[in-house]
Amino acid sequence: MNWIEAIGYLGTALTISASAMSTMIPLRIISLCASCVVITYGLFIGSMPVVLTECIQIPFNAYRLWQMMRLVRDVEAAADGDLSLEWLRPFGSQRPFGIGEVVFRKGDLATEMYVVESGVFRIPEVGIEVRAGGIVGELGLLSPGNARTASLVCVEAGRALCVSYSEVKQLYYQNPEFGFYFLKLTSERLFQSAQSAQGAPAPATAGSEAL
Repeated sequence: MNWIEAIGYLGTALTISASAMSTMIPLRIISLCASCVVITYGLFIGSMPVVLTECIQIPFNAYRLWQMMRLVRDVEAAADGDLSLEWLRPFGSQRPFGIGEVVFRKGDLATEMYVVESGVFRIPEVGIEVRAGGIVGELGLLSPGNARTASLVCVEAGRALCVSYSEVKQLYYQNPEFGFYFLKLTSERLFQSAQSAQGAPAPATAGSEAL
């Protein structure tokens, strides 16, 4: 075996290693390394299809790596700072609500969280209004039985960003570091809600009572 073949085998080994990775950041890093090695091998053997294939894959892997690293950075900053969940916007879908429309009821199965973009929503059990920038429903992912603890009703027509728990779980499985900071973030928000309910002073947040 000559050194050119050794480069080819190295590329194969890295490609297989990337396929075996269970988390996203190591997978993308090893995939990028594998592409560089395979491109080198393709140039030495004069195989342009091999080179072209890897050149196409590199931008996709680089973008996904950047996207996941930015996500972890944003979640970490939120957990250590203002507790905002704005970083969830790319993973949600916008939904309009009309006056009087019930978003969910107390006791319903919680499957998603909401970021209010416009309009006014009300939690009738506690008399709290949620306006633009407010967030409800994120702690349902962690509550026993995933049951809603209160209702949410639209009192002024508007829109809310809906983020499913399945999307959050997928991000967690792809990157455990994301999961750590998400748990830290939701725990901090829970403590703030508890302090507010007891009448103790708590730092201001963009969110609201978690349901």
